[in-house]
Amino acid sequence: MDNHALIEQYGPRESMEYDVVIVGGGPAGLSAAIRLKQLAQEKGVELGVCVLEKGSEIGAHILSGAVMDPRGLSELLPDWKTQGAPLDVEVTEDRFLFLSKDSAKQVPNWLLPDNFKNHGNYVVSLANVTRWLGQQAEALGVEIFPGFPAAEVLYTENGAVRGVATGNMGVGKDGEPTGNFQLGMELHAKYTLFCEGARGNLGRQLMDKFKLGRDADPQVYGLGIKELWQIDPSKHKPGLVIHTAGWPLETDTYGGSFLYHMDDNQVMVGFVVGLGYSNPYLSPFEEFQRYKTHPAIRTFLEGGKRVSYGARAITAGGLMSLPKLVFPGGALAGDDAGFLNASRIKGSHAAIKSGKMAAEAAFDAVQAGRQADELSAYPEAFDSSWLKTELYRARNFKQWMSKGLYLGTFMVGLEQKVLGGNVPWTLHHQHADNETLKPASQCKPIVYPKPDGKLTFDRLASVFISNTNHEENQPAHLTLKDASVPVDVNLRTYAGPEGRYCPAQVYEFVKNDDGSERLQINAQNCVHCKTCDIKDPTQNIVWVPPEGGGGPNYPNM
Repeated sequence: MDNHALIEQYGPRESMEYDVVIVGGGPAGLSAAIRLKQLAQEKGVELGVCVLEKGSEIGAHILSGAVMDPRGLSELLPDWKTQGAPLDVEVTEDRFLFLSKDSAKQVPNWLLPDNFKNHGNYVVSLANVTRWLGQQAEALGVEIFPGFPAAEVLYTENGAVRGVATGNMGVGKDGEPTGNFQLGMELHAKYTLFCEGARGNLGRQLMDKFKLGRDADPQVYGLGIKELWQIDPSKHKPGLVIHTAGWPLETDTYGGSFLYHMDDNQVMVGFVVGLGYSNPYLSPFEEFQRYKTHPAIRTFLEGGKRVSYGARAITAGGLMSLPKLVFPGGALAGDDAGFLNASRIKGSHAAIKSGKMAAEAAFDAVQAGRQADELSAYPEAFDSSWLKTELYRARNFKQWMSKGLYLGTFMVGLEQKVLGGNVPWTLHHQHADNETLKPASQCKPIVYPKPDGKLTFDRLASVFISNTNHEENQPAHLTLKDASVPVDVNLRTYAGPEGRYCPAQVYEFVKNDDGSERLQINAQNCVHCKTCDIKDPTQNIVWVPPEGGGGPNYPNM
């Protein structure tokens, strides 16, 4: 039964009115909510603000490296230190290594461009920082609804955004309502801010409807995979930040790693693979497992214990891929727009800054008695901000690195270290990531070693420690436009890349009784990384929100 039929049978949906509705309880959304309430307090006015978050709690779905630049936070909440923000481990040392299979060459720190220097930054759990931001927002009077994914954009008769509707609860696998069925709720607002993170489900729809990316390059992405380890105290160096490039990836494949020492003898170890890779046999998950066996990395992990696991796509297109930020009735902020600075592997400061700027524009519009128009003050504020300057300096980073490790390293060094980002040329992204796979017949299969269960692991054991859970009796939230495409196109032409690019074993090709093959979707394993939605060659897979609260539950990630 489709949504319209359910509304006809059980409706109408209840509705709630707010001045501003924010979709997504990450750094961008919470910063926007905080700033709105700060301004309301300063002006002595009432302002209704709510935040919808699909995770079971604030922070449950937040995954990042993370080394955090506190600049955005210091602008939003200047007293964050005295208020107990969980930024406790200041970076003490930077190391950048070029890896070959058995060796590691460290780049002298005096040669490192500024984007790889982290003096004044902090090793953090972004999930915990987000939880703290949620507490600050609630203390200011923001209404936060975790476990309520926004599933539908609502429009006025004139086509402007007028809010969102949450997903229905209690729909069975067959699409029919169960005994626990409950219609979603409509949240109406003068302005709606979309802060869903990379490849947001509603953000993607808005991009299409309002043609927001018409004047921008295609957005490109990386898949970040991360583990949290408890290590031998004798190997622990709080504040040590290590980045690597090179092995195990081929030199023509964009990617790299991070290993961050936080407090309590824990390290965050992760790997990012650009999703513009061309060999369908490549598995980002297996490359990450292989990376941990390098002598320069395993020395920290051996004798330790893996505590948690997660994966998330990140935007990497930078300034040239930024879409138009506003449309009638709302705006995009954070990674829903694509503000992450790939050259610094940092996005939280940009998310906070963009959320703050969007909030200021929305507040002024509401106070002026406007609604459902374009918040032009937001892109204008961005154009004169330090964030625009920062992204402009790094505008060619991903484009150069996509041309190969050696040329990319040389040109990024030239642009960033020698010329300070002030170059007269601008490179452009030519292709979306789903367009870059070569047919399997043109590529060499990659044989990955079996996991040892101590340093390297399989997908299912990894998903288990991500605390991922979904209500089993619900429609699959990984939908296919055409059920024949996975076998007829993806398997036949590309050797079934779904089973390799997914870091959670959601997709498996299995044999039917008659010997034919079909794609099995294990939706309960999904960690909401969005890679399938991005990398599927024909864009046949569409990720939609599952029932509220489903997905991973990341502690300290």
